[in-house]
Amino acid sequence: MSDTTLTGKLFLRIAPTVAVTILIVAALAFGSATREIDNIYDAQLIDDANVLWALLQRKLERPWELAQQRVPDIDFNMGNQLALNQDADDYADAHMFRGWKDGRIVVYSSTAFLSEVPQRKAGFSTVTHDKEAWRVYSLPIPDTTIVIEVGEKLALRKTLVANILLNLFFPLLILVPIIGCMTWLGINSGLSPIRGLVRQIRTRSPDDLSTIRVSDLPRDLLPLGRAINQLLAKLGRSLELERRFSDLAAHQLRTPQAGTRLLLQMLAAADSESERQALIADLVACSDRATHLIEQLLRLARVSHQPLELAPVRVYDLTANLLADFGKIAASRRIRLSLSGDERALVRADASLLSLMISNVIDNAVKYTPAGGRVAVTIAKERGCWCLSVCDSGPGIPADQREAVFQRFHRLDSLQHDGAGLGLAIVADVATRLSATVSLTTPSWGEGLKADLLFLEIENA
Repeated sequence: MSDTTLTGKLFLRIAPTVAVTILIVAALAFGSATREIDNIYDAQLIDDANVLWALLQRKLERPWELAQQRVPDIDFNMGNQLALNQDADDYADAHMFRGWKDGRIVVYSSTAFLSEVPQRKAGFSTVTHDKEAWRVYSLPIPDTTIVIEVGEKLALRKTLVANILLNLFFPLLILVPIIGCMTWLGINSGLSPIRGLVRQIRTRSPDDLSTIRVSDLPRDLLPLGRAINQLLAKLGRSLELERRFSDLAAHQLRTPQAGTRLLLQMLAAADSESERQALIADLVACSDRATHLIEQLLRLARVSHQPLELAPVRVYDLTANLLADFGKIAASRRIRLSLSGDERALVRADASLLSLMISNVIDNAVKYTPAGGRVAVTIAKERGCWCLSVCDSGPGIPADQREAVFQRFHRLDSLQHDGAGLGLAIVADVATRLSATVSLTTPSWGEGLKADLLFLEIENA
């Protein structure tokens, strides 16, 4: 498990983004500054050439021959004024000019390169002299043989760009830690609602499943808070059902246990063999009832926790196989079992849970149908859904009690039968999981009970 906090992870993801952004901005700033300085200094070279022409025009246009003339440095004529500012002195040394007439230099600055660098073509060009690159602008004067050249060291421009970036870099060097600190504090503050949510959950006792407070949560966290509340509500309902189930199961199992204990005590005190045989038969019956109750409890637990494996199931074939399992019991009591309806019925369901539901409905019908009675199963399509109906000729259930029989361990006092009161409860639970509905009515022949299983999710064969 990682020891890194969520704040740290977010910071480590944001920090590289900020760093890359700063580098990109610096690269763009460098390119932009270089272009702007090049444009400004090129324009300055053009101005310098035109100013020089304006100053030297009369001199260069004289018809007689001119001797080469070198213009001395400002430092030489003006008492070394530039020494007052070393940067200005460097700037002055980085410039030069040459005046050409009839293909030869007639006037030039002390920093100019002479005839070893020939006259340049009109416009801008780059010249390398003494391992230094120069930007040169050549201005030919129309209708004359005069050319004015001005030049500037490119290193001057690069130095200027570097100085600008350095002046920006040092403030950034101070601002980066401040930005990092503010980012950390901002992330930490932004995650405070999550920490508050964690505290609400962590401080709860295991029995406290009440909803958490979501009114203070930001909009982005509202779905999380509501989802947690929904989960707590589901857990609360599940635990309540489990507690109720365990209480009822313990109560129901206590009865056969007490009966078994009493029969064993009576068996120990029995005087005759016939009395002992009768008590042993009662013990077997009591054990069978306890076994049946345990099986029903296990089925009920399986319904609640078994994962669904939905697949197309042919209802007619499944029901026929289940009826075959009840054939021996029905024959022993002369109960007529019948199956009719549409053999194409196909539903999407979990086959094991569907078998359990139909089996419990048939078992309930066979159990309460008297000897010589009948149980009829039909499959038909009603309102676009498949309906499986199980009708019996038993005593039936009063209309005002038909909803109650789906509750766990609910048994009718009017029915004298050894049932656990879980059969129809299992049917109701399975129906809920399979998105089916169960209803109880009276068969068309006027007596008994009719159970209709209506499957909402269907497929046509």
